[in-house]
Amino acid sequence: MIAAADGKPMLEGVKVVDLTSVVFGPYCTHILAELGAEVIKVETPHGGDAFRWSGKAGATPGMAPAFMAINRGKQSVALDLKQPEDLACMMTLLADADVFVLNVRGKAVERLGLDYDAVKAINPGIIYAHCVGFGQDGPYADLQAYDDVIQAASGTATLLPRVDGNPRARYLPSLIADKVAGLHGAYGVLAAIIHKLRTGEGQRLEVPMFEAFTHFMLVEHLGGLTFDPPNAPVGYFRQIDPDRQPFPTSDGYVSIVPYTDEAWPRVFGLLGQPEILDGERFATRKARAANLALLYREMARLTVGFTTAELVAKCHAAQIPAQAVRDIGDIMDDPHLAATGFFSRQEHASEGGYFAMEHPVRFATALDSAKRPAPLLGEQSERIRGEAGGGAGKTGKP
Repeated sequence: MIAAADGKPMLEGVKVVDLTSVVFGPYCTHILAELGAEVIKVETPHGGDAFRWSGKAGATPGMAPAFMAINRGKQSVALDLKQPEDLACMMTLLADADVFVLNVRGKAVERLGLDYDAVKAINPGIIYAHCVGFGQDGPYADLQAYDDVIQAASGTATLLPRVDGNPRARYLPSLIADKVAGLHGAYGVLAAIIHKLRTGEGQRLEVPMFEAFTHFMLVEHLGGLTFDPPNAPVGYFRQIDPDRQPFPTSDGYVSIVPYTDEAWPRVFGLLGQPEILDGERFATRKARAANLALLYREMARLTVGFTTAELVAKCHAAQIPAQAVRDIGDIMDDPHLAATGFFSRQEHASEGGYFAMEHPVRFATALDSAKRPAPLLGEQSERIRGEAGGGAGKTGKP
């Protein structure tokens, strides 16, 4: 249980009951587990979390790679919450939990008897984190939400057309809305834990995916709509500039970022044509700011005369931010990630050898999260149900 000044590191001793699936909620509880919390993942015995089936599994069906990545360090108990015995087991788990994270929609939660008032009645100090698609006081409250839907509703699917001129709306190829919302959920829970340590009070928090991701995207992209009346179009010009893209080289692509005005002479100097900046279009700071697209085009014209490695070396020597554009399939060969131990080979009891990523935030108190693998469906059911007083039961194992 949460206790002030108990000497335990990070979130050790914090019990989290996790009734979430797919990515949004599990990414939130993944971070809590990474920080040392005891996370008990409650799954349906009928296939478990749908994200278990999101890709080609290893030795065991239902152990997809991305599921393993965001559910490591958790325990899995298989419960059919429509069955009285299993619901009673769930309520026992919640009675001494510190945190309850769920992404079941509001009406379904009420039908199960797991709404905030019901849980608070058995555990007044509970931190109840409801991960929802949309804020529950708006007209979208009862709608389903997945990453694609949120990218569409937030306007994110219209960003790539602004870059390349292709009018077709497209999703960013990442579960970015899910993960961003999960991060909001994690810091919300951490803030609520601090609140409880200071006041002794639990509380309910709502984490709406639509609002969280819209806020994330509009930090820069609200643009001219920030002002009333608007003074410029929506969108951050640097990010939607079709010419501010990786530059072609003789053997690939390179990212070069001359972010400050003082960088331009160094960039064109290392490209071998410093005299470009003598022209009227680029001779002053104001002119360069007005003609950024032309500067990028001149860079693209010149970078093809160098290899990627040559340009990266030249840029680093000149203190210009630059990196080779690496194929994502080659990311495990990155020398920096190798040196920092970002990827580590681990052994899973059923899946055998696999690679885990270290938690990216480093603390003086070391984390061992990469060494705690994701559970099989219902792997800890018998023990957890036994501790809850319900025995193994017919739904205790998948």
